[in-house]
Amino acid sequence: MDSKTSDPGFCLFCSFCPKSPKLACPETAAFAPRVICRLVILLVLGVAALCAQPAAETKPDLEADRTTFDDATGEAVLKGNVRLRDAGVLLLADEIRLDTRMEVATAIGRISFTRGPMRLLADKLIYHRRDGSFTAENIRLGSHPYFIEGFSAVGNFKEITVKRARASFGEPGPWQPTINADTIIYAPGQQLRSENVTVGIGHAQPVPIPRFNHTLGAPLIGALSLTGGYRRSLGVYADGALHVPVTPSVRLGADIGIYTSRGVMVGPSGRYSDAKDPEALRGYFRSGYISDHGDRAFDLLDRPIGRDRAYAEWQHQQTLSPHLTLNAQLNWWKDSEVLRDFRPRAFFPVQEPDTFVESVYSGANYFVSAFARFQPNRFHRVQERLPEVRFDLLPFAMGNDFFQRFEASAAVLREDPILAGPTLRSDRLDAYYALSRPFAPQEWLAITPMAGGRLTHYVNSEFGGVKFPNYLRLLGEAGADVALRGSGTFDYKNPQWKIDGLRHLITPRLSYRYIPEAEKGRARIPSIDREVFSTYLPPLGLGDVRNIDDLHATNTLRLGFDNVLQTRDPVHGTRDLVVFNVANDFRFRRRPGERDVSEIHTELALMPANWLQVDVYQSFAPQTFRLREFNSGVTVRDGRFWSVRFGNNFLRQQIQDYSVDARVRLNERFEALTRLHYDARRHRFNEQAYGISQNLGNTWLVSYTVSLYSGRRRESSFGFNVQIDTVRF
Repeated sequence: MDSKTSDPGFCLFCSFCPKSPKLACPETAAFAPRVICRLVILLVLGVAALCAQPAAETKPDLEADRTTFDDATGEAVLKGNVRLRDAGVLLLADEIRLDTRMEVATAIGRISFTRGPMRLLADKLIYHRRDGSFTAENIRLGSHPYFIEGFSAVGNFKEITVKRARASFGEPGPWQPTINADTIIYAPGQQLRSENVTVGIGHAQPVPIPRFNHTLGAPLIGALSLTGGYRRSLGVYADGALHVPVTPSVRLGADIGIYTSRGVMVGPSGRYSDAKDPEALRGYFRSGYISDHGDRAFDLLDRPIGRDRAYAEWQHQQTLSPHLTLNAQLNWWKDSEVLRDFRPRAFFPVQEPDTFVESVYSGANYFVSAFARFQPNRFHRVQERLPEVRFDLLPFAMGNDFFQRFEASAAVLREDPILAGPTLRSDRLDAYYALSRPFAPQEWLAITPMAGGRLTHYVNSEFGGVKFPNYLRLLGEAGADVALRGSGTFDYKNPQWKIDGLRHLITPRLSYRYIPEAEKGRARIPSIDREVFSTYLPPLGLGDVRNIDDLHATNTLRLGFDNVLQTRDPVHGTRDLVVFNVANDFRFRRRPGERDVSEIHTELALMPANWLQVDVYQSFAPQTFRLREFNSGVTVRDGRFWSVRFGNNFLRQQIQDYSVDARVRLNERFEALTRLHYDARRHRFNEQAYGISQNLGNTWLVSYTVSLYSGRRRESSFGFNVQIDTVRF
């Protein structure tokens, strides 16, 4: 080194000189090569170390009112509004002691520890920066809507173990569902599990369960329900159901009902689903048994009802593969009135139970299905299928603009009498094929002539013990479908009704079918799949009817007009304002009692605004304009504050009733409701219901209802009901 260019008395390499690290050394020149070698070695080691480390560790971002350093412990002490940010973590506290050597932060007083959607509050917390683990005392943590509090916690942000813990759905309060346990393991956003817990509401957990295992984000539907009140036929009663998670996919429990005038009904129940994909697998089951010591009266067939009464219900839906589904339903009732007496909410929507299993495979342009219907009960006639296998080929082009349609089925059919009557049995092979060729001479006109045939073979047929010989039936049909399409636009605007222009779509339709020999062979066919009562226009084509064993000759022209009035919509593009459809049949071949022109059927739906909806259906005879059926409903609503619906049902010589359903929001917690059902033929109110519903903690909806009944054969004339439903489970 040139001493003239360096500071006097200082040598660049003297720090490595064995004689004098601070003074200039005459041996520097001889010592320099060794120093350079050492520097090269240190440089290589430093580069190697940098290569071994993917990135330098980040330092925490610290803020505080006061900061001191404890030389004895090597800790930085931060006090007053302390804030620590570190790798997605935000730690707030009154005081934080940071061990810079071990990279451990100890927080004390009013602690808030946040990462992502999860937040933890504690009195004391020790955070290890190297692995993200922590321990805490007197903690409260969670991510909406799940919250946990406990004596202590240890873990990381993937899994936290809380000691002497309580977990609640929703912010802790007197009405929230809660569980208590010695240990709760909480995986934020994934799972909450524990063993030997007690469950309940608020601070009361009276029900012990061996295990609680719940996948976060999965609904708690059916976890808890409660209904109580008074009815003269039941006395004072209380119905409840509790399901607890035993695995992430299964909730098991029981339904129990206590009736002072009848006894106790109890039975196992539960729900299950795929924890990762509930749409791929879900189902539930419920049951009940009671030794009924009340007035049981008679069943649907006027038979006395026995003392032992029970029911079982099961529903299952599953996607086995992207193309294969499975649906099943079981309804077993020991007598026809068991659900009507004890579970009226489940009975009145479906008064004739159904039991079936169905699996469907969907191909590119076809369906293959297996369907079985059973009759486990002895009070309804059911057309059993044991089973039926079907193949349905959807219409597709086959060249030269022709389209073909094909379907085939093989079914084992049986219908047993309830009390008396013939037993019907048959094994049936059935196939239908149709050929059509649509063409459009104009863009507004579409014509589709068609021809088809149905081949049905009956074997092992039996009618009341009398066996029929095998029978083969071949039917043909011919016809055409014609559709005319027209439209018009109108530059009409109405800001009050949010109308931005109008478009009218009208489609007149003509459909004709000729099936001349559909009635042949009726005397040799057990009528199992037969025609049922309906007030609507029946399916017209031979391939669409379901009453295969009860066909009638057809020579019918159907005329219809479809109308839609639309306006522009900023969200959906268009919005329907009015839908009006009209149709009727002209019969060139009639059955006894039929007229050459059928009733005219009309459907009307008015939706001018989101607060108003009008629905009307009617049918009348054009010869006399005599009304046969008229059903209507008018719904008016004002957002969440009130709604009212006026409805009526009229069927000549059978039904003529009127109904009113109204709800009025009184405040944030209470809502008034009423339902009136008036029978004009008998001049009486069949039902009057007046009630109040109460929102508890945005979790429970409690309804208090007084009901007055008239004319019902089994139900009491007076009832008081308290019902608890979940708002957001």
